[in-house]
This record gives sequence, structure tokens and C-alpha cells, in this order.
Amino acid sequence: MELHKENPFKIRSYSNAYLSLRKIEKPFTETSKEEIAGIRGVGKAIADKIHELIETGNLSAYQKYEAITPPGVIEMLGIKGFGPKKIQVIWKELEIETIGELLYACNENRLIDLKGFGLKTQATLKKQLEYYIDSRGKYHYDSVAGSAAELEEKINRAFPDDKSELVGLVKRMMPEVKGIEILTTADEQEIIEAIDGLGMNEDGTLLQYNTYPVFFNKVDSTSFGTEAFKQNSSEDFIECFETIPVSTDEQSLFDALQMAYVHPEYRESSIAYEQSKSNTLPTLIETSDIKGVVHNHSTYSDGLHSVDEMAMECMRLGYEYFVISDHSKAAFYANGLSEDRVIQQMDEIDQLNAGYKDFRIFKSIECDILNDGSMDYGDDFLKEFEIVIASIHSNLKMDMQKANNRLLRAIENPRTHILGHPTSRLLLAREGYPIDHALIIDACAANNMVIELNANPARLDLDWSWIPYALEKGVKISINPDAHSKDQIRYIEAGVCAARKGGLTKEMCLNAMNRVEFGKWVDSLQD
Repeated sequence: MELHKENPFKIRSYSNAYLSLRKIEKPFTETSKEEIAGIRGVGKAIADKIHELIETGNLSAYQKYEAITPPGVIEMLGIKGFGPKKIQVIWKELEIETIGELLYACNENRLIDLKGFGLKTQATLKKQLEYYIDSRGKYHYDSVAGSAAELEEKINRAFPDDKSELVGLVKRMMPEVKGIEILTTADEQEIIEAIDGLGMNEDGTLLQYNTYPVFFNKVDSTSFGTEAFKQNSSEDFIECFETIPVSTDEQSLFDALQMAYVHPEYRESSIAYEQSKSNTLPTLIETSDIKGVVHNHSTYSDGLHSVDEMAMECMRLGYEYFVISDHSKAAFYANGLSEDRVIQQMDEIDQLNAGYKDFRIFKSIECDILNDGSMDYGDDFLKEFEIVIASIHSNLKMDMQKANNRLLRAIENPRTHILGHPTSRLLLAREGYPIDHALIIDACAANNMVIELNANPARLDLDWSWIPYALEKGVKISINPDAHSKDQIRYIEAGVCAARKGGLTKEMCLNAMNRVEFGKWVDSLQD
């Protein structure tokens, strides 16, 4: 609607309705049209459209706009940071209707004279387009892993006399994967015929399972382990080996080399090779090692559930503590908390904690690092929090020097304790701003700052490849779900997968501390 310059008040009505509807847990199929219309910010017109969706599976209002918008222009709407107003100008004034045409136009400097653009905007857009194109055909590990395990199990059940294993990027738990890779001794065509849900896409060009691409690699049983090893290891890891013996399974291969078995996700560098040779491999962190849920949001800011509901879900899942870290006041787009609302939330936490046994909510905030590196609240008010997570959410278009300076000032503030998502990247959607990772990690070490591994599958930031350096410098990592709902607490699992790639142990993971240990750490921050 914004692309087609519809009435802004009408557009805002949809946005406002969304903000209300996203917090409703009851299925709309079980809700009357009158009840839906009574939800704040919805009304009869939008309730009618929801009812139409429920009844027909379609929305005529959407189909109207879809019919008059080229598919490539619709695709442009998916590019992070490239909004409808700029797309409208490019579409109407330059008659560009595909991503490829748009990138070509950037390379030909055709955008610099357009209203609202210029050389700098064109250069930024070109970089975004290149990242978007490079990300096509890739998926977040977390979204594919379940389907991959399911397909592996189905194949092994259907072909018990053959050997089939998941291999490749999913097996290595890479944050971005290209699909499901299966190594097998069975016949591919026979597998396709035997497994429900496995088949070619509509144009017959790609084998898929649950919409994800599937790639088979047939091998004989005598060299199955050797081929699995090669597909489950990075090039850097493989280059450490002078010879790779022929083996039926990976364990036998490591045994033949008189090396300790290395988990596929940790086969990333010569570090793992040397540790395997000397039998000094670390005991990698497990999801079961995580005792508390750090960095979460509630209905006080942009979360879907109340503090109590989030805490109760943590208890149900067996965690010992919960750190509520709603947004600070500068995050107006996320209903950030004014000082008065912070005090209100803290009072509620005190009341809730009084009713818990063997569980505790810790008072925290995700405090915005402002453009000059100062914090969103003054130092005196920051003292009120038990934990302060410092994060950047605005003015993300920075060069390395600007980003470094901004982060360093926040890290050196004695009232900050955890550095949140250090680069603010969004995998497959937005590159993070550039930082000197070594410089930032060194500063965290010097200031007793913990670094977050934001476990949202679209972030996984700090990147796993910098964990070894952080460990070398004695900097602890906190695996945080950044949960905005009860369901998102499970993001911790994706964070643990990324942490294992970097060799993280439970001893160096902040929230592997139990409730008592974590409480002592919090107390030490006040000294």
C-alpha cells in the first residue's frame, strides 16, 4: 500500500492492528468476527479481512496490489533498509522491475541523480543488493536442522540395510546452510520413491523436502567414513592431514590416525587438529549446561508475554533464573522504558520474586548505546539495575572507526556489564557494521565485560569464529536468546550450536553458572 502511495492513515491502521494482533495467543479460527473487531486498533474493516482469510485462504485486498506490482518489485521489498518510497522512485522513474536490473543500474551510476538518492545512497544500496543476491538459496541453520534430522531418520527407517547420514553444512552447524546434504549407500531414485514429502519442485529443477533443497551423494560402504569426514570438515581442518585413510566410519578414521574424535561442528581450524593430536580437546558446551535465561523482553517493551509469563516458562523448562532486559527509552519504536516505567517493572519483579522458591528474576535492561557512545540512561540511574546489557540499535551505517569508538566508550563505562550483539548483523538480511573484533574483545577483557552470543538464529552475534580469541583473552560468553516471546527462549539451542563451533566450554559461559553462582557474580558487579 505504501509502495502504491495509498492513504497514510489507512496504512497506519494496518500497522496499528498488527501491533495488537501479534500479542493475541488464541487462534483467530476460534474467535468470532465481533471479538476480533473488538481488539484495540482492529475494528470492523480489518476484522472482515481476517475473516476473509480464515474462510477463503485469500485476501482480495492484497491480491489487488499483487496483481499490479511486478514480482521483482515485490522482491525488492525484502531487501533490508530499502523502503517502499525509494523502490517506488526507482520503479516509476527508471522503470526498473528486477533485482538484476537494479544492481546493473547501480553499477552504471544511474541512481545518483534521482531525488532522495545520491552517490553515497547508491553505494550503500549496491552493497545491500550484492549481499541479498549472495544470500539467495541460503537458509538459517535453525530453520533447516529439524527437517534434516527428520529426513535422515525416515531414510534410515526405509533402508535399514544401507547406510545414510546427514553431512555437510547442517552437520557442521554452520549459521547459514544451502540445504540438506545426505551421504548414502542407497539408490537416490529409490529413496525419492519411498519417502513421503521428498520430491522435485514445481519446475522440476530441484529436489526438496519440506521446501528445503536436498542433495544426495552416493558412496560405497567401504569408504563411507572417509567421505563423511571430508564433507563434515572445513578445508582448513582437512589441510592439516598428510593422509586420510579409507574407513567405513568416522570414528574408525580417527582411531586409525591415533587421534581423539572431533565433533563435526568443531572441525574448523588447526586448533582442533592440534588438540585432537595431543588429546586436549575441550568439553564443548551442551544445551543442558545452560542454567539461566539472560536477555529477554516482555510486554513492557516489544515482547509478547508478561514478565511473569516469561518467568513461568523458564521455570517450566527447568531454568534456575531469568534476566529481564527490556529496551531503554531511546528505543521508542520498541516501546522503550522511561525511568518511571523501569521503577514500575522493578516493583513487579520484587513482588514476583517474593513468591518464588529456588528461582529468581534479575533486574536488567538492554540499554541503547547512543550515537556518541554514551548510554541511554545516566550513570546514577544505571546503578538501579543489577545487570546492564549495552547494545547498538540505531545509526547502524558506520565505518569501523566510528563503530569502534562507540562500542569502546560503552565498554569502558563502569555501569555496563554485557556487550549485546556486537555487530548488530542479521544473517541473510543485513551485514553488521564493521568492527575491529580483536580491539573490542581486548577492551572487554580490560573492563571485565562479558560478550553476548545473541542466539537468535538470524543474529548469532558474536560470530563463532571470534570465540577462540575471546577465550584466549579470558572473556566470558553469555548465550542469550534475546527472547521476545516464550517460544523464543528455545533460541538458546541455536546459540549453543554456534558456541560449540568456537570451542566454548561451560566454564567460560556466563549463564552456565547456577542460580547461586550467578547471583554472586551479579553482587560482584555492585562492588
